[in-house]
Amino acid sequence: MLSDASGQKRRAVRAIPFTAVAVQDGFWSPRMETNRTVTIPFALRKCEETGRIDNFAKAGRLMPGAFAGRYYDDSDVFKVIEGAAYSLANHPDEKLDRWLDEVIEKIAAAQEPDGYLYTNRTIDPNNVQPQAGPARWSNLKASHELYNVGHLYEAAVAHFRATSKRSLLDVALKNAELIAREFGPEARHDPPGHQEIEIGLARLYDVTGDRRFLELSRFFLDQRGRRREHRPSYGTYAQDHKPVTEQDEVVGHAVRALYMYCGMADVAALTGEDALRRPLDALWEDMVGRKLALTGGVGARKDGESFGNPYEQPNATSYNETCAAIANVFWQHRMFLLSGTEGGGDARYLDVLERTLYNGLLAGVSLSGDRFFYVNPLASDGVTPFNYGGEVTRAPWFACSCCPVNVARFLASLGGYIYAGRAGEASVNLFVSGRGEVDVPEVGRVVLRQETRYPWDGQVRITVEPPRDDATFALRVRVPGWAQGRPVPGDLYRYVHADVPAVALRVNGAGIDLAMEKGMAVLRRAWRRGDCVELALPMLVRRVVAHEKVKENAGHVALERGPIVYCAEAGDNPGVDLANLTLPDAAAITAEHRPNLLGGVTVLGCGDAGLTAIPYYAWSHRGAGAMAVWLKRS
Repeated sequence: MLSDASGQKRRAVRAIPFTAVAVQDGFWSPRMETNRTVTIPFALRKCEETGRIDNFAKAGRLMPGAFAGRYYDDSDVFKVIEGAAYSLANHPDEKLDRWLDEVIEKIAAAQEPDGYLYTNRTIDPNNVQPQAGPARWSNLKASHELYNVGHLYEAAVAHFRATSKRSLLDVALKNAELIAREFGPEARHDPPGHQEIEIGLARLYDVTGDRRFLELSRFFLDQRGRRREHRPSYGTYAQDHKPVTEQDEVVGHAVRALYMYCGMADVAALTGEDALRRPLDALWEDMVGRKLALTGGVGARKDGESFGNPYEQPNATSYNETCAAIANVFWQHRMFLLSGTEGGGDARYLDVLERTLYNGLLAGVSLSGDRFFYVNPLASDGVTPFNYGGEVTRAPWFACSCCPVNVARFLASLGGYIYAGRAGEASVNLFVSGRGEVDVPEVGRVVLRQETRYPWDGQVRITVEPPRDDATFALRVRVPGWAQGRPVPGDLYRYVHADVPAVALRVNGAGIDLAMEKGMAVLRRAWRRGDCVELALPMLVRRVVAHEKVKENAGHVALERGPIVYCAEAGDNPGVDLANLTLPDAAAITAEHRPNLLGGVTVLGCGDAGLTAIPYYAWSHRGAGAMAVWLKRS
């Protein structure tokens, strides 16, 4: 029996489905529309052109031919399906719906009778790529057999919820039944080399209520760091150096790690186990306190796409994969939901989420929606290639195209991150114009309407529509850390000037004192339809410096305004050597909104220093050129 929110009922703080949110926002709506009309169709075409979809047809004997591409390419198709399903949920499209039906038919045909699905082996079992191993599950360190189907499970749940069709969900459940037979305490104990199936299994549990899937997710987590005679350790690269309950430092491949932390957070939230919560807290403190780029990017090293050492924050060589930024948003959101087990969710996780969203993540896709950064450095000379494939700017596709398809699925579901609900409370997590329906247990469905020009303006107006007049509940409104004089939780970065202008809060025009809990302004009262909450966040230009142990940025400063990190780009600063440009502390900086530049941006200017700065996410749209986030301070 299927349930639309079986797992959700077990979470203290519940995410609001993106289908219950209508985004009508000057900043995000154009990007989401571009994602729907350009990025998703573009990714679909690329999956067709590169043979990714044909691989399923070949495996299903619907067409002849050898496997094309790489052994993990099945996952790209699943991620595009997930994004397309999210798009369908809010924008019915018969053509896209038919396309999905056709691709799902090929996927179903490719599935072997016992549920196994891995086109690289099924097409020709005697001629697989070396990473796949000679037999099923024989090289899980590299094969991505379990990684691929984890994305299948996520896509299947998304498709089922968007269309009520079981076609892909039945494929996923058949595969999951196979995995449950093949792996477990009395069967195989090998974990995947690339984490993801843990998330997918939790999603299957959410939609089916079948506890076997949740237990299997926990089982895979428990196998990491366990020595077995038949299996060599995957090492720190794949977070297999210690049992997950003993890990306290983020190490190795950033995306793998963050997907694992997401799985841990899901299982912890659904089971209430502190054994997983404790290491998550330590891992979060380590990453945010020592290994987070100012843009929210993670994974400083190209070598192993890894976190690197504590305080290792290079600029020109910083890796910061777009997929890692997306995975970071996934994890921060889960940590926020998980933190609600001790009361309302903690806004510090949302602060990191927002920083990553507006900067490290958004830079990964062009305004046109069809060019991408795999790598997101914090400086460039405009000549030295840094992007995957040897590019010095965004590229339309990659041989390993996990980032473009990840962008496609994430942006389509953005609405799901804006609000949350728990018993007696509704929370506003992000400031995005539009309408959200928040299910508040014991109260009913509360409609929240936001009006704002965020991130360019700090004025936010929230109209509350309770299910009945005088419904009593708490409205929690996030007050961002940047508005409280704190760029990030911890001391990895700080503002040069410690002054903190007052944040103003009004209800129906009357000013009220801020009653803060975990970074949220909390308004507990009996609400009437049309009650209006107004939040005023001071939008100062802030200078940021890094911890003294971040050696590369010693003596340097960066600029922020609101949630936006800024950079200097050669095109706006002709004839200026950005590597040696000096921005003195006393130099005055102005902010000017330019609606016709780069889709509409607020630009920072400093005449004394001869500097013009644009949002980091918007760089590299006007040809290759030098760029710098960190500037000399004196």
